[in-house]
This record gives sequence, structure tokens and C-alpha cells, in this order.
Amino acid sequence: MIDLNGLDSGLKDFIETYMHNAGLSSEGVTIQPLPGDGSIRSFWRIINSLTASTFIVMENKPANDFLIKENLAYYKIGSHLFEKGLPLPEIYRFNLTNGWFILEDMGDISLQDKASKKATRITLYENIIDILFRLQTDGAQGFKTEWCCQTGRYDRSVMSRYESDYFRDSFLCNYLGLKKDWTKLDKSFNHICEKASRADNTFFLHRDFQSRNIIISGDKIGIIDWQGGRLGPLAYDLASLLIDPYTELAGHEKEQLYQCYLQYLTDYQSSQADPFKRYFPYLAIQRNLQIIGAFSYLTKVRGKSYFEAYLPPALMSLHNLVHRLNDSGLSALMSIMDSLRQYIDFPVDVKSYI
Repeated sequence: MIDLNGLDSGLKDFIETYMHNAGLSSEGVTIQPLPGDGSIRSFWRIINSLTASTFIVMENKPANDFLIKENLAYYKIGSHLFEKGLPLPEIYRFNLTNGWFILEDMGDISLQDKASKKATRITLYENIIDILFRLQTDGAQGFKTEWCCQTGRYDRSVMSRYESDYFRDSFLCNYLGLKKDWTKLDKSFNHICEKASRADNTFFLHRDFQSRNIIISGDKIGIIDWQGGRLGPLAYDLASLLIDPYTELAGHEKEQLYQCYLQYLTDYQSSQADPFKRYFPYLAIQRNLQIIGAFSYLTKVRGKSYFEAYLPPALMSLHNLVHRLNDSGLSALMSIMDSLRQYIDFPVDVKSYI
């Protein structure tokens, strides 16, 4: 028998049946729990020390209607993107009733780990941008919005409920404890949303395209955590990559990578370039609001205090984005960002491109 101590008996049977059907030996097999980061899902690496082969087991118990939909999205979207030849792990076996998945092991070194080597990271990022553009364009072909677990498209409802309201409720009210009437922010939030919603939202959107969801194994790049995918604008995932607080790219690096992406877009469809440039800053702000809300929620509500360390760079990024735009429609948010420095000290560089 495989040493799978600590696992539910049903999950053990699921794993053992997969191994038997795949012709995998059970000798020398052990289990290694893996961190779930901000997720409530559980992960394990199954290791055969004799053959050096591995695979990943994921459990996402379908405890409510949303998690049932999320598991279906994980399977449908993951299978769709994999069939397009995009670098996602292959789903070897699944059981939606119990929320069990057996996946190809992409490795455990993330872009966050690799990006610490600043001398070589730009070339790596340029390769990732190539994959991102294919993900967005090829992934949209044949994509069905009924697979999505939240909304079929990135739209104004997502921007408001899951991003600007998330920032207000989780960060301003809960994390900072500022129990105020924040209606003065509504004008800024509505303005950002109105601008961002003008972008073409017919492309595939990962919606969490950041360094911890990009796995590097040798010269191979893998993408994970795609279950929140839907149709959306091109700029959002690029913004996620460039303003990622985990890696803190320098302003000149962001500019170089932004121009790299623009070249892909121009070669693909030159008419898309100007609208992309016009709406990119607003979509970057939307993403930044989401990041701050998420880090605040994970720290205060979920007790994952290690996310707190990334709030200062995320706040600095939002401050710079808002002030660089110098859009009068954002005056209320500008004022809030200036006042926040009394609560959290963060450096400011309004010359930063992104």
C-alpha cells in the first residue's frame, strides 16, 4: 500500500486507483503536503523515490454552490487551455463530486523565486509575456462563458464588487479600522470603472496572472490557478504581472516589458494598440485595488499574516498609478492615498511608469 497517512480514505482510493490504471508502481511512494498560499484548497505532491516520478493531488471540497462551480471551472477551463497547447498542467484524473484532481507536477519554483535574480529576470519575463499573449488570444478561441464560476466576463460588476468595494471594505474599514462613510470615493471608483469597462473584453483573462501562479522548471514555464478565468481585456493580466508586489519590478523594467507586450499586440492587430494604451492605467488601478483588498482580507480574516508584508509595495504602486494619471476624476482616491501614509509608511516614486 502507498503511505498516504492523513488522507481521507476515499481520496486514498482515488489516488491508488489512478496509479493502478496508469501502471504506476506503489513501491517507494510517499506524500508531501504543499502550501495552498491564499487558497482554501489542499495540495499534496506524490513522490516515487525509486523512479523520481511525481504528480500533484488537489482537493477542493465542494461545500457550497460556488465551490461546485469553481471545480467545474477548474476542469473545463484547464482542459480547454491545455488542449490549445498552452503550458498548463495536464489533468490526469478528476472527481467533481468530491473535488479531487490529479495533475501533472509543474515543479515548485515560482517566478517570485526566480525574479530575485535581477540580472537575468527580464529575459524570463519576456518569455512569459509571449505565453501570456498566446493565453489571451488562443485561449479565447472556443472559450465558453458557461464554464466560469463567477462571471462569464470581466465587467463593471466585477470591478465594483470584487475590486473597488473589496479595497474599501477589507482594507480601509477592516484592516485599518477606519469606520467612515466612504461615499466620497464613489466618484473615483465609478470613473475608473467607466474608463476600464471601455476596453475590449473578448480575450481570455486569467485574472490572477502574478508570479506565484507562474512556475519555472528549467527552461519550461507553467501556469497554474486558472479557475477564475473568463473573457476580459488584454491589459488586466499584463498589469497583474507588472505591478505584482511579490517581485517589485523597477520602473525601467516595467517600461521595457510593457513595450515588449505592445510589440506583440501591434504585430497581432495594430488597431488594438491605441485603445490598449488608453485603458491600461485604469485596468492597472482596478487590479491594484483588488490586490490590496485581498492582502487585507487574507491577513485579517484568514490569519495569513505573511501577506501583510506585501501591502506597502501594493500601496506604493496604487499611489503612483493614481498620481501619474493626474485625472481629476480620481481626486478623491488621490487624497485618500496621500492620507494613508500616516497609517502605513511606503516610499513614493511618481516618476515610475507603472
